[in-house]
Amino acid sequence: MKKLVAYLTSGYPDINFTHDLIEALAQSGHIDKLELGVPFSDPVADGEIIERANLQALKKGIKYNHVLEIAKKSKLTDIYLMGYFNSFYNRNFEQAINELAENNIRGLIIPDLPLEENKKYANIFYKNGRENIQFIAPTDNFERVKKVLEFKTGSFIYLVAYAGITGSGRGEDLSQIIKNVRSVSDNDLYVGFGVNEKTAKEKAKNVDGVIVGSAFVKILLDDSISHLEKISKIVESAKIIKREINE
Repeated sequence: MKKLVAYLTSGYPDINFTHDLIEALAQSGHIDKLELGVPFSDPVADGEIIERANLQALKKGIKYNHVLEIAKKSKLTDIYLMGYFNSFYNRNFEQAINELAENNIRGLIIPDLPLEENKKYANIFYKNGRENIQFIAPTDNFERVKKVLEFKTGSFIYLVAYAGITGSGRGEDLSQIIKNVRSVSDNDLYVGFGVNEKTAKEKAKNVDGVIVGSAFVKILLDDSISHLEKISKIVESAKIIKREINE
């Protein structure tokens, strides 16, 4: 069964809504893992949709401690924080890693931490039994893939579907990069960027799952519908995507 990882911007439209949405998704059984987005003022890997949600959450006063609180209260067991390095570094990186287990969080997904810097922190993750999810891009050559995956630091690998930002809906031939990853790692491989109800089936070919962010956050940003309608639409979208990737 292929997996569905859902990304949600923490605390938008508000903290109680995020709690309710996560509970609804957990009860539905349609998602397998959750990325809780840590709101950040300059989310360089994200497109306009997630950037807008980040800025709105920050305007509402959402802080790092709120994200920890959301994770701790969740009934889901596979939760990761997706955020930019400064969010963790400013807290004191080792302290941030220590806090993960206390708050029901398996690990971090940090898109702006390059491999060369990443290795400096490997022991902190290892010592605390937390995961540090690695990114692979279709532009990475075989030698680069081997270097990135030299250390098994997470239960899955995040394969970026194209060079660019989230939500742009572009497509690239991923067959060669998938072969390269499979030849050096037996970790699950999930594709992210541009995955939605229409693209999920194609994106899921030859991988173990998909990561969906902008498609869900776009619903969060729709002020023309109620909170209950937002939750219902996201749960239904997750149901459709989970079905598409497993048909």
